[in-house]
Amino acid sequence: MIAALDEGWADPARLYREGRRARLLLDAAREAAAEAVGCRPDELVFTPSGTHAVHSAVSGAMAGRRRTGRQVVVSAVEHSSVLHAAQAYEQVTVGVDRSGLVAADDVRAALRPDTALVCLQSANHEVGTVQPVAEVAAVCRAAGVPLLVDAAQSLGWGPVEGDWSLLTASAHKWGGPPGVGLLAVRKGTRFAPQGPADERESGRAPGFENLPAIVAAAASLRAVREEAEREAARLSVLVDRIRARVPRLVPDVEVVGHGTLRLPHLVTFSCLYVDGEALLTGLDRAGFSVSSGSSCTSSTLTPSHVLKAMGVLSEGNVRVSLPPGTVAEDVEGFLDVLPGVVAEVRSALGAPAGGAIPDPGTAADSGAPGEAATEAGSDPATALVVDSLGTLCPIPVIDLARVIGDVPVGGLVTVLSDDEAARLDIPAWCAMREQEYVGERPAERGTAYTVRRRV
Repeated sequence: MIAALDEGWADPARLYREGRRARLLLDAAREAAAEAVGCRPDELVFTPSGTHAVHSAVSGAMAGRRRTGRQVVVSAVEHSSVLHAAQAYEQVTVGVDRSGLVAADDVRAALRPDTALVCLQSANHEVGTVQPVAEVAAVCRAAGVPLLVDAAQSLGWGPVEGDWSLLTASAHKWGGPPGVGLLAVRKGTRFAPQGPADERESGRAPGFENLPAIVAAAASLRAVREEAEREAARLSVLVDRIRARVPRLVPDVEVVGHGTLRLPHLVTFSCLYVDGEALLTGLDRAGFSVSSGSSCTSSTLTPSHVLKAMGVLSEGNVRVSLPPGTVAEDVEGFLDVLPGVVAEVRSALGAPAGGAIPDPGTAADSGAPGEAATEAGSDPATALVVDSLGTLCPIPVIDLARVIGDVPVGGLVTVLSDDEAARLDIPAWCAMREQEYVGERPAERGTAYTVRRRV
């Protein structure tokens, strides 16, 4: 970047000496990036961001195929930028299994004569599950429908396999500078750029390019690719260590994402009875910077759409990304600190110790926000009712755990909650605690979630 600031400050569209020098740098960066992507240099342009690349790809592909129709097929776990771009059209969503994996047959079943575009990420941003892009690309090719691949998470590890039509990525994901995205449109793909336009970059990325950042993005992509195979093997061992040991160190934890079809550096798990923001803050104080897909840390206080689509626990979600150079001592330090931080957060919330079902009669003395309205029975009309209205994740699940021991085996508990996360977390709690989730129904306020005690 520093070298490009010295040599590439001029407009690469100009014919004077400094402009020609800048053009040489731009062309060299494009060739390096195209080689990493697996496309021709004239099929690739640089954009101001990965999000800009996604929106340009969707709008341009849909405009190019406007005579076909307005249907866009997306997976339920796509990045929010893809989902937002697809909202302008007739969006059809393909579900995923509990590991976050899309089935090519489900994509095939979603295709119609008016399907203009299919969008599929190469790997999930939150849980790291690697998608069957080559299989889906074959399905799309047979149907004559272009496939747009969001390769932001995976491009630093290797090219995307398969006969895709469009591809987007973002430089900051592989350690390049922010403010640089990639858009590749393979020859033969109908594409009509939308929005602001000029004669630059085939009309696909108008405006004076940020050449120093582009040069740095291409150089960093080439650098990480040279080390990708070795680093992937090394980091996978560390991720396997986290995946195996966290459930043993911390009670009531669900490790999410596919066990083998996943990125080498990413691991995600969710902790019962934990507030995600408090957990991330505690880990930050201990010197570990992690992320979360939990509803408890989002500005909208709604569950992560990825975790929701997978049907897994969303509360207390932790997403750990191991950057290049991470060593075993770093991972051991994290594993040493994590149990104490989780225990501290659970204690502050008054969660049941170790996830145990309390003995009958203890709920009344626990100080739980939930209040029993009726005696327990086997009929929903006479179920033990816990009022968790006005509380947020993870309190409704903690209230449920506190009182489940007060009903006999076969008895029912109904939790009243107006927290959106309860719709996901209560069924997930039932699966983890071997209880039966009966269902939900509208209540006078919020929603009533009914659980039957099985053990």
